[in-house]
Amino acid sequence: MNRRLLQFLQAENITQSQFADILDVARGSVSHILSGRNRPGYDFMESLLLHYPNLNLDWLLTGKGKMYKNSPEEVSLPQDTELLELSEEAETVPETKEISHILVFYTDNTFQEYHPA
Repeated sequence: MNRRLLQFLQAENITQSQFADILDVARGSVSHILSGRNRPGYDFMESLLLHYPNLNLDWLLTGKGKMYKNSPEEVSLPQDTELLELSEEAETVPETKEISHILVFYTDNTFQEYHPA
């Protein structure tokens, strides 16, 4: 869980100190939880969920699902023909180069890889 909590802090773009201040807990407690030395108590978890209601508790505790309850809809990737049309229009892509794969990164720190045929 400590790794996922660290991922959450990165996704929220906040430091451990800012996180502790938001939750109104001791900065040392956050540090100990993130290092794996201590496990979060009930008060910590309650404050976390009150301050971040969109955080998916299942993801935080077990790693299952997405980081946020209301994650944006998955982006539909363009079809092969659309990719070819786009690459033909781009002046900076020489005709000898072909797209080998595309990576789409999501705000919940997941990604999807697409390989055109």
